[in-house]
Amino acid sequence: MPSAELEPKVEPATEPPNAAASSAPPASDSAVPKESSSDASSLAVTPSTAVETEVLPAEKKEESPKKIFLFVMRALRGKQQDEDTDKSLAARPATEIAPSLHGGAPPRRPPFWRRHALFLLSVILPTLLSVLYFGFYATDIYVSESSYVVRSPNKQSASAGGLGAILEGAGFSGFAKAPDDVYAVTQYIRSRDALKYLDGQLDLRAAWGNRDIDLFHRFDPLGRDNSQEALYEYYLKRLKVGAEPASGITTLNVSGFKPEQVLKMNQLLLGKAEELVNTLNERGRNDLIRFAEKEVQLAEDKAKAAAQALSDFRNTEAVVDPEKQTMLHFEQIARLQEELIRTRGQLTQLKVFAPDSPHPPALELRARTLETEIAAETEKITGGEQSLASKAAEYQRLQLEREFADKQLAVAMSALEGARNEAQRQQLYLETIAKPSLPDDATYPKRLRGVATTLILGLVAWGILAMLLAGVREHQY
Repeated sequence: MPSAELEPKVEPATEPPNAAASSAPPASDSAVPKESSSDASSLAVTPSTAVETEVLPAEKKEESPKKIFLFVMRALRGKQQDEDTDKSLAARPATEIAPSLHGGAPPRRPPFWRRHALFLLSVILPTLLSVLYFGFYATDIYVSESSYVVRSPNKQSASAGGLGAILEGAGFSGFAKAPDDVYAVTQYIRSRDALKYLDGQLDLRAAWGNRDIDLFHRFDPLGRDNSQEALYEYYLKRLKVGAEPASGITTLNVSGFKPEQVLKMNQLLLGKAEELVNTLNERGRNDLIRFAEKEVQLAEDKAKAAAQALSDFRNTEAVVDPEKQTMLHFEQIARLQEELIRTRGQLTQLKVFAPDSPHPPALELRARTLETEIAAETEKITGGEQSLASKAAEYQRLQLEREFADKQLAVAMSALEGARNEAQRQQLYLETIAKPSLPDDATYPKRLRGVATTLILGLVAWGILAMLLAGVREHQY
C-alpha cells in the first residue's frame, strides 16, 4: 500500500525543530507559505530531496503557531503569562500546541491556590489567623499603675528636675539621694517573698491558671510545670517596676486579667513595701541607740578606771595634789626666807651699832634655824624619789587620763542623747505619688496593631521568599 511505502520518507519531517534549524539556514517570514494543511500524503509522493526542501518551511510554520498561541493566551488573560507557563509551553513540541489552534482544547491552567500558594501561605493565612486570634480568642489584659518615692530627711538632693523639684521644694528632700533604699524596696517587690504573700492573699496560681485565659497568656497552659519557680517567672512577667534616676520616683505596673485583681495586687505590694521601709527604720533606730549606749558604757569604764588609778596614787604616795602642795611649800619657803633676811639684818645692825649687846648670839641661832627649815622645805619639793616634783609627773599623767576619760564620757553621753532624739524621727518615708488605679478598659492586647503588624511582616516575608524562588528558577533554566 502507499502508506507503507511512505513511512521512511516521513521520518525526516518529524525531527525536532532545533535540529532542523541548526542544519539549515533560517528562512524569512515572507518565504513561509500561508497554507498550513500539508499532510503526510503530499510529502509521501515527493522524492527525498524534495522532502528536505519542504521541511524547513514546515518547521518555520510550527514556530509561528507557537508564538500566535502564546500571544492569544496573554490577550485572553489580560496580563502577562506566568513565567513558568511560558517556559513550559516553549519547551513543548509544536505538534502538541498546533491542535489547539485548529479547534483543539487549550492547555489547562493550574488552579489559583497553586499559582499563588506562596502569597497565601506567607500573607493571607497568617493575617487570617491573627484576625481570629486578636478578634475572638485573645484575653483582655488590664494594668494597674501606681508611683511612689522613698525619701530621707537627712539626705539632700543634689539635682532634681520636674516633679522631683516640686517635691523637694515642698519639703521632700533627699529622696533622689537614697538609691540603696529605693533598690531595696524594688527588689522586695520582685522577690519570692512578695509572691508568696500575694499568693496567700489572692490565690494567684488558680487565678492565673484559669481555663478562660488564652493559652498564650495562661499560667502553665499545658499542665506540665506547676512549680513555684515557674510561678515566680510568670509573676515577673506580670510585674514591671521602674525607677527614674533624675527624680527617684518609682512606677509600679501590675497586669492581670481582672481589674479588681490587679488593683488589689498593687495595693498589697505598696503596703508591704511601706512595711519594709518601717522595718528598716526600726532596725536603724535600734542600731543607732545600741551603738551609742555601747560607746557610753566604754567611756564610763575608762573614766572609772582613771579615777581609781588616781585615787590609788594619792593613797599610796600620801599626796592629794602635788601641784597645790608644792605651792604651799613655796609659800612657806618664801616666809622663812623673809624671816631669815630680817634676822640677818638685825644681827648686822647690832654688831655695828651695839657690839656689846647680848642679842647677836640669839639672832645667829635663829638665822641658822631658819636656814635649816628652808633647806628642809626645799628638799620636800625637789628632793629624791619622795619629793613632790617626782610625784607630780605621775600625778599629772593620771590626772590627764582621768580628764580625757571624763571628756570621752561626756561626748558619748551627748551622742546617746542625740541618738535618742534622732530615733524619735523616722529616717525613711515611702510616699505614694499616685495611688493604684482601677482600670476600666483593657490595655493589652493591641488588636488592630497586632493584625497590621502580622500583615506587614507577611508581606515582607512574601517579597523575600518570592525573590529567592525567582533566583532559584532562573538558575534552573
